[in-house]
Amino acid sequence: MAKDPWMVPVATLRRTPGASRRELRVGRIGRLEVADTVVGEDSEARADVVLCSLDSGIEVSGTVAATWQGHCRRCLVEVEGPVETEVRELYRQRRRRETPDEDEETYPLDSEMLDLRPLVRDALLLELPLAPLCREDCAGLCVDCGANLNEGPCACGHPNWPEG
Repeated sequence: MAKDPWMVPVATLRRTPGASRRELRVGRIGRLEVADTVVGEDSEARADVVLCSLDSGIEVSGTVAATWQGHCRRCLVEVEGPVETEVRELYRQRRRRETPDEDEETYPLDSEMLDLRPLVRDALLLELPLAPLCREDCAGLCVDCGANLNEGPCACGHPNWPEG
């Protein structure tokens, strides 16, 4: 069985509050989808983060990145692009009788391992474009014949060619 790249051993780090360690992790995170924008099932994500041991848990800060695919919202051609975002989150161990608070904004931490997967997935989902464009000046499709106006005026003669 392959080692999970998102599981990070932290037992030693937790014994020294104030200590920090850089981690660079790359691996699959599963399919992410927002509207028509997708990070595919087999796509790799990257986390370049620093883990800092605190009395209350472990702070994780750095960047996460992946590549998305989708369709241009104007002309419908396939497009892809990078998504990269900064993260700064707290992983905190819950006490035995403590029930998870629905409003709590921390990730769970057990004594030995920290799971980066939920942090990476959440951060990337929030940054995926809802309506990507192939380019900023995309002319779109003709409203009558459906021709791609990025390739020139359409044959139907509809006056929808963008004016310069």
